[in-house]
Amino acid sequence: MRIRGAVLERIAAPAPFAESAPLTISELELAEPGPGELLVRIEAAGVCHSDLSVVDGNRVRPVPMLLGHEAAGRVEAVGAGEPDIAVGQRVVMTFLPRCGDCAGCAGEGRTPCIPGSAANNAGELLGGGRRLRRDGAEVHHHLGVSAFATHAVVDRRSVVPVDDDVPPEVAAVLGCAVLTGGGALLNSAPPAQGDRIMVVGLGGVGMAALLVAASLGVGEVIAVDTVPDKLALARELGATAALTPAEVAERGVQAEVVVEAAGNIRAFETAVAATAPGGTTVTVGLPAPDARASISPLALVAQGRSIVGSYLGSAVPARDIPEYVRLWRAGRLPVERLVSARIGLEQINAAMDELAAGNALRQVILF
Repeated sequence: MRIRGAVLERIAAPAPFAESAPLTISELELAEPGPGELLVRIEAAGVCHSDLSVVDGNRVRPVPMLLGHEAAGRVEAVGAGEPDIAVGQRVVMTFLPRCGDCAGCAGEGRTPCIPGSAANNAGELLGGGRRLRRDGAEVHHHLGVSAFATHAVVDRRSVVPVDDDVPPEVAAVLGCAVLTGGGALLNSAPPAQGDRIMVVGLGGVGMAALLVAASLGVGEVIAVDTVPDKLALARELGATAALTPAEVAERGVQAEVVVEAAGNIRAFETAVAATAPGGTTVTVGLPAPDARASISPLALVAQGRSIVGSYLGSAVPARDIPEYVRLWRAGRLPVERLVSARIGLEQINAAMDELAAGNALRQVILF
């Protein structure tokens, strides 16, 4: 079938991206879903820093690539061997499929799926190969999803079904921002009653972590960022304190659980320094591959502190997304507050500029 999508033509194009236009809106051919696959009509897709990291070259991926990995949509066709999902079902799309059989999957979310990671790196689906072509040439998939398009063919293991009462933009944000930010707390370093929780970096993932922290009700929630508007929103969303990194250092503020969600070295170092004795730093940000931080090993040993890396919030999406839906239904997780703008597909290059400038939480493309 013919679809429209935003294809990344080259990486590391100069900013502003609205002028250099590394993404073009193209007509593509999408194959029918094969065994174990689904055809999904995309309803909403979030623009995430992980998309920007491919555009700006921090994460090198094969091109041309149909970008986008955080989305929700309706199933329009089902390949052979998938009787558990019906046509018409709304699904959340997630960017790390889990085969369920490898050593990575045996880690209950702590480690990535090995075949899923290999397929993502190759620009393929988990079942192997590509389903996208343009002018006769193959186009790579982004993280098994390729959501910046009217439709996608995905592996069944890349989606989680949700009920119709979950709006498309809420469902979309659950698939990356909430899984990653919330999982940093629920899976990687569950706080105890009375623990202070600090979130460093208030983008979409960091603000999602803050929402989940507030929903737990275990203790103080401290938000840290350099952007005044984000600090103000953090207070509205349940932060008991909202500080700049300089204020954290000057006041010696510390917390038992600190989530770093900015993806830069200064934020990581701020998070480690602000971790209380016996506490845990959970880092979910994705800095440049050659980035290096300076920390004191002695402080880790002498004060019994830990640093934990958490990819996709150490999530098992089929297990975790229903829990976030339950919290949302109960009014304890207002995920819709993460949506900072609703845009059209044609605005995708400008959306990358907004993200790079630190102005956006979640810009959501509505189809």
